[in-house]
Amino acid sequence: MQPSDLTSVYKEIAEVVGVDNTFRIYEHFRGQQLSFPTRIYSTDYVEGYVKLNYDGTNLGAFAKKFNYSERRIRDFLKD
Repeated sequence: MQPSDLTSVYKEIAEVVGVDNTFRIYEHFRGQQLSFPTRIYSTDYVEGYVKLNYDGTNLGAFAKKFNYSERRIRDFLKD
């Protein structure tokens, strides 16, 4: 079976994760409507990561990596 044998959304998923994994996703979530948030990491994780790895020069890198503003990253460091 090829991704092109599937309907549109499943075809796209299969092109990214493979046909077998697409069937696993289908079996687990079929009938549900899903939306994917723009951020994959929890706020608690990002805050802990930033506090642990901040070196005084990488604020912008964290903002870009985690899709937060530099101001929000500074807020994590204050708490």
